Amino acid sequence: MAEHPHEPRRGAPGMAGHLHVPAGGAAHGPYALDIGPERAGWTYASLRVLELRPGGSHHLATGDAEWIVLPLAGACDVLVDGQAVGLRGREGVFASATDFAYLPRDAHARISSGAGGRFALAGARCERRLPVRHGPAPDVPVESRGSGRTARTVRNFASADAFACDRLIAVEVVTPPGNWSSYPPHKHDEAVAGKESVLEEIYHFELTGVGYQRISPSRPGGSDLLAEVRSGDTVLVPDGWHGPSIAPPDGPLYYLNVMAGPVRSWEITFREGHGGAYR
Repeated sequence: MAEHPHEPRRGAPGMAGHLHVPAGGAAHGPYALDIGPERAGWTYASLRVLELRPGGSHHLATGDAEWIVLPLAGACDVLVDGQAVGLRGREGVFASATDFAYLPRDAHARISSGAGGRFALAGARCERRLPVRHGPAPDVPVESRGSGRTARTVRNFASADAFACDRLIAVEVVTPPGNWSSYPPHKHDEAVAGKESVLEEIYHFELTGVGYQRISPSRPGGSDLLAEVRSGDTVLVPDGWHGPSIAPPDGPLYYLNVMAGPVRSWEITFREGHGGAYR
């Protein structure tokens, strides 16, 4: 698939304080987290975390973006343009993969939950309007990646080859205690046909205790971050080598990855000089 030229990012964050968003640092209205292109300083990718009390509901206008409703904890019902999608959800992100709902652009949705819960809304500005769909939990491809201290589990619920979207790519990663994931460090900030695609990326973490996230510059003046991450924290990756993501020794590390770019293709370049098995 031919790549588009690299698109400069408008005001891409260049300071660590902009790349690392502590829990609550981007709360807005009903959202515990609300990061879109304007907040991130880029073009496509968005992530919101909606917290609903028992019996609560929320109205969402999708606008120029496609969205996936992903239960983090709890169940919900989604009504979009008159079509109902019931999500059984899960107890929490470490329990299992979950079912999810795809919402097209230019739609109006209502998300409601009888028992309450937390729900991620992963989004990407897009061109095509695809149909509303339910993604069943048993259909989510679950992959064991890496080995030894780089072993982790990847739930490819909306990877580029698992679920049809226009621009959005989203996966979940669970890293065992003390292990490294997103390793070896890799990047996707240049358009190199057949080798690398341009993708903005968001990491959203859940864990007990403290983990670590590294971003290293891939170009002069590029993104540079070494952050202690706690549950509810978010890291933005507009460019650069990202990884490792390091789990604490006494508990697993979860992160939700949301990616989007001019072409929906996950092609990455690994940083030379780092050991470890990616697969």
